Amino acid sequence: MLRSRPPLPGDQCRYELRRKLETKCVLSKMISSQQSYPLHQVATLRFPISATIASLAFTRHHLPLISASSLHHPHSQQVTTPNSNPTITSTNQDKILRTHNAKSTSLLLSTNKTSSTSPNPSGYDYDEMSKLLELSMAKKRTPQFPGSIYVQSPDDVDVNSSLPEIKEVFNGENDDYNYEVILRALEIRREVTLEIFKEAMRKGKFGITYSTNLASRLFPEFIDYVMIQAASMKQLPEYANSSFNVRAKACLETSNVVPLIRWLKHNGLSYPQIGKLICSARGNMESIRSTSEWLKSIHVDGRFIGVALLRAGKNILERDIEELDEIVCYLEMNGVRREWMGYVISRCPELLSFSMEELKIRKDFYFDMGMNERDFGTMVFDFPKVLGFYSLEEMNQKVAYLKEFGLGNEDVGRLVAFRPQLMGCSIEERWKPLVKYFYYLGISRDGMRRILTVKPMVFCFDMDTNLVQKVQFFRDIGVEEKGIASMLVKFPSLLTYSLYKKLRPVVIFLLTKAGVSQTNIGKVIGLGPELLGCSISKKLEPNVKYFLSLGIDLKTLGEMIADFPMLLRYNIDILRPKYRFLRRTMVRPLNDLIEFPRFFSYSLEDRIIPRHKILVDNRVNFKLRYMLSTTDDEFHQRVEAAVQRRDRFESGISDDIQLDSPRDNALDDEFSILRD
Repeated sequence: MLRSRPPLPGDQCRYELRRKLETKCVLSKMISSQQSYPLHQVATLRFPISATIASLAFTRHHLPLISASSLHHPHSQQVTTPNSNPTITSTNQDKILRTHNAKSTSLLLSTNKTSSTSPNPSGYDYDEMSKLLELSMAKKRTPQFPGSIYVQSPDDVDVNSSLPEIKEVFNGENDDYNYEVILRALEIRREVTLEIFKEAMRKGKFGITYSTNLASRLFPEFIDYVMIQAASMKQLPEYANSSFNVRAKACLETSNVVPLIRWLKHNGLSYPQIGKLICSARGNMESIRSTSEWLKSIHVDGRFIGVALLRAGKNILERDIEELDEIVCYLEMNGVRREWMGYVISRCPELLSFSMEELKIRKDFYFDMGMNERDFGTMVFDFPKVLGFYSLEEMNQKVAYLKEFGLGNEDVGRLVAFRPQLMGCSIEERWKPLVKYFYYLGISRDGMRRILTVKPMVFCFDMDTNLVQKVQFFRDIGVEEKGIASMLVKFPSLLTYSLYKKLRPVVIFLLTKAGVSQTNIGKVIGLGPELLGCSISKKLEPNVKYFLSLGIDLKTLGEMIADFPMLLRYNIDILRPKYRFLRRTMVRPLNDLIEFPRFFSYSLEDRIIPRHKILVDNRVNFKLRYMLSTTDDEFHQRVEAAVQRRDRFESGISDDIQLDSPRDNALDDEFSILRD
């Protein structure tokens, strides 16, 4: 095995000599170029020259900042000038303390170079200024590596040992620069205040997520309030020597905001509502609690307390409880019951922001249209916004528009009392397009007035999503255009039914279970739109089963319904006595009922029995159509004419009854003579 030879006595001398020569060449080059080299570029020199390199670096650029780790170093080194003997100490240079590592010294050199070329006379650029502000105002100090430029330790709270004064950062000649510095300082102070609030929330047993979400809702209104209050507390003697963090914590404790948040959360308020309330309170947290307790006293549900406080306006937190009680008492005097008050206030909290004069004007607006206290109270209960949400000008415009349909002042009052939701509809967006569409369908103004008075809710629906689709559905099943207009005027409630849950199922039932043909379905709906409002399970299906039980086949039943669609709307308890009287007393066949299904529409006691008795007394018999459909005078005339023709026939004057009664030739097949 080969072994390296031991070093000779002359090798160590040659090694030391070569190292000195290399170091001397590097230093000569640095001096001749008059440049400051970072320490890491010459860190490979195997020679203790840290003091020499620091001297070269500080020859041209004087640094206002020094390594914090060298402040407490017990040793100092001599600084030599480049052109002098290395053994002579420079008296014009300050002592340069030894640095710990190349990284911190390199940062010092680059910072010094940047600051010397910056146009800011204070010697700090924006990045350096931001760093100084963050270190000065930071809530917590972060650990730094050894040899850090600035000290950030719990023992050095104010960073006074390493940071320059804040006033040195400002430049009196550059206003824009100073403005940017102030804004940056304000942002940092806000962030510090926000962190202090989050810490107070965590101490109050709130979760991190909830605290963060709520803090985002309180920023910047409430956070700025705390920041300003903490700054003003500096003037108090007990806080004259306290830091900003201490003053901000004291401000949060005195405001009792954390217990208030706990109480509001317990009452069902979400964190967005809590955030808005605290921001609108302007520091008066007790007003939120007192107003909430008052709302609970008038039976406002807990889930609506936050909505009521937010929608009532900012002045509700500034009003006295006596003023709010006066509003409630006035409403109670005018028909709004005490047990309704919580519902009314929760749906229209804007009432609490009115003065008594404005509230009286709004009440008189409805009383002038003929309303009494009972109508006014029920109207406010049905739609609380009718009193406190809309402006008086808007309400007057809507009343004037309703009068254009031919309604009087009292008629409009009754209409609004019955359907106060009309006051919530827009004239331009809802009513005018609806009226134009009614004119397009052929509905006159009188027809619109009937629709408005019978079913005013039609004027509250959206035309495109409600009316147009239903009209198109009626067209698709075969209803004529004129029939659609008459349907809507005759039965306005038709427009309030759901197309897919009510109208279509009824039509399908008539086509499949009631025997109505596809060609007659349009006629059935056009003549009897009320069928669309009947329940299939409780009305239509039982009636169909009853008629089928009488021996009427499905196809014949469909023809009967096409002739008289209202046949399916009668109760079975009404149909059964009439059918029994027809079959047992009148001794009529089932075909008479099939030919004239309207028989069930006449009263048994008032028309069917009396007229049947007249026919029996005069020994005359008519078909059901001419027995029941005529008026009393026409019926008696028909009976007298039939009796005369019978007498002539019996006397033998005429063998042909048709010749003896020419006026009744068209009715020859409609009656017969009963013989004893």
